[in-house]
Amino acid sequence: MRLISRGFVVGMLIALAAPLSAQTTLKQANAALFEQLKTVHRLSSAELSRLQKIFARSGIIGQGNPAITRHPMTPEQCSAGIPGGPNRYASSRNQRICGDKFMAPLYDPRSEKPGDAKACIDQFEFPNIPCTYPVVWTKAVEAAEICAAVGKRLCDAHEWEGACAGALEPQDYFFGNGSVSAMRTAHNNKYAPTKSWAYGPSFQRGVCAQNSVKSASCGGGGYRSCGSNTYPTGAFPNCKSALGVYDQHGNAAEHMNLPMSPNQMASAGSTKLGVTEMKGSWFIWDKYQAHPDWCRWRAPYWHGSQVLSRSSHENYHLGFRCCKSIN
Repeated sequence: MRLISRGFVVGMLIALAAPLSAQTTLKQANAALFEQLKTVHRLSSAELSRLQKIFARSGIIGQGNPAITRHPMTPEQCSAGIPGGPNRYASSRNQRICGDKFMAPLYDPRSEKPGDAKACIDQFEFPNIPCTYPVVWTKAVEAAEICAAVGKRLCDAHEWEGACAGALEPQDYFFGNGSVSAMRTAHNNKYAPTKSWAYGPSFQRGVCAQNSVKSASCGGGGYRSCGSNTYPTGAFPNCKSALGVYDQHGNAAEHMNLPMSPNQMASAGSTKLGVTEMKGSWFIWDKYQAHPDWCRWRAPYWHGSQVLSRSSHENYHLGFRCCKSIN
């Protein structure tokens, strides 16, 4: 476990999260991102090399196509708008439990303490650095590879849901129901009577990173026509769950693993993984809600595939965050 001072972290966030001009190429933008990851998360040369290879193989992974992306807020504006600055997100207790910065323990506060957690989740969408734009245009398989490259893993659906709802509950995938649709229906019926959002019991506008706009040219989901017009992560301090996890509504939707059998659960140590599950909502949600986005809601099998399929889905508003097994 590598500890560094809070002051050093904040200095690096501000120094390295400088806005990129519209003329910046994707290669240049990603080079700046890699330097930020190396500095803030103290990545080794081997970890950084693995990340660079995944990004290079894709050709489009990054924080959006710089040619058309127009972010509604700069990293500097994000830092200035957070009471106490990004430093407020640092937690020495969580770092001791999780072994990495900006992670939150997953547990049930009704019967457990943070130290009882068996897993942690990134507080922010990857790159998991406050006041930094989320990485998008990742296939589910690439998200799994990126998490593994930095010593973490893709989260199971119930872990993301517990982080959002403020209490990690036992898995409930209804494996005996067979199909994705039947499993989803059984799960949603179970939780619909108690649905909630990270910030409270009902949907609210203006709380999360949801008031951006689509590119005028974005009629579908093309890389050259759709800008990833996201906010910096953590820019909305009240868009936070009781477990201290941010931006699970708005900004970028997120890849997760939906196990179809017990031996596909990442949280149980499996590397086989199941099928793709899209979690949360994205940056236009204050204007247009395309589907429910309450914490434990599971989506239809949109663009469905095996997580590890090379044809798994990617688009301009779809990112991810990582989990990590501990203890």
